[in-house]
Amino acid sequence: MVAGVNSKFKDATLKEFQSYLGALQTPRKLLESELPTMMFVEDLALPDNFDLREAHPQCESLKEIRDQSTCGSCWAFGAAEAMSDRICIVSEGKLQTRVSTEDLLTCCTSCGFGCNGGYPFAAFKFWQNSGVVTGDLFGDTNFCRPYAFPPCEHHTTGKYQPCGDSKPTPKCDKTCQSGYSKTYSQDKIHGTAYTVAANEKAIMQDIFTNGSVEGAFTVYADFPTYKSGVYRHTTGKQLGGHAIKIIGWGVENGTKYWLCVNSWNEDWGDKGLFKILRGEDHCGIEGEIVAGIPKLPGMNFLQ
Repeated sequence: MVAGVNSKFKDATLKEFQSYLGALQTPRKLLESELPTMMFVEDLALPDNFDLREAHPQCESLKEIRDQSTCGSCWAFGAAEAMSDRICIVSEGKLQTRVSTEDLLTCCTSCGFGCNGGYPFAAFKFWQNSGVVTGDLFGDTNFCRPYAFPPCEHHTTGKYQPCGDSKPTPKCDKTCQSGYSKTYSQDKIHGTAYTVAANEKAIMQDIFTNGSVEGAFTVYADFPTYKSGVYRHTTGKQLGGHAIKIIGWGVENGTKYWLCVNSWNEDWGDKGLFKILRGEDHCGIEGEIVAGIPKLPGMNFLQ
């Protein structure tokens, strides 16, 4: 791994940095009691390197790097991003919808504590049971509920404003923004919810077959300085849990990795992405994989 000073966290204190995390750990037994488990069933031939952005170049959401701002909403971001990708993939690019992080963050009372952290598996259960409306980045006008907080730079100069203090969770507003063509209830999108067996091949097969998944892992003090290469925890204390989106895998200089998308905007890491050691449940990355299949109108095979 190549480390460096990520301007986003240049002068951040431990407390301030922890506001960029927010995934609450779910024991494997609890996860499997809450959701059905997707197993590795068949010996599907999988490539050594795979990137959903290359496999589905028509899907704009796969190219997007979101920013959770100073809110511990990573659990909602990883879920909404994976849901958005899967809607595009299953519709073969016809639906370039974005699922609303804001709706998950503010209206899923069973998901946890909003900006103070949440459970990724509960976000997918909410999608299944209640549905989630559309919504993209701060200031977006194309969907129902865009994100409330703008991208930011923490105690540094850059193209964004300084982040400032951690923000409270916004209210659950069950209305779409002015000018949007649908009502809140009309805009709801549903899907299924499941966890993937905690093994490398099962996760690879699910990504290859169905699209992005949400993962969670333990962040240590050496992770924020990541710039490139395959991350492997070597030094520093535990800082908290963090949820991300996984879009592929590969091998770099003989080391296997997962290709992950973070929610700290494109200024962090490798243009917003990072690679983490694959096949050893490193930092717990393979133990809490969750996902779901979109249920879209007119696509009866998904109902």
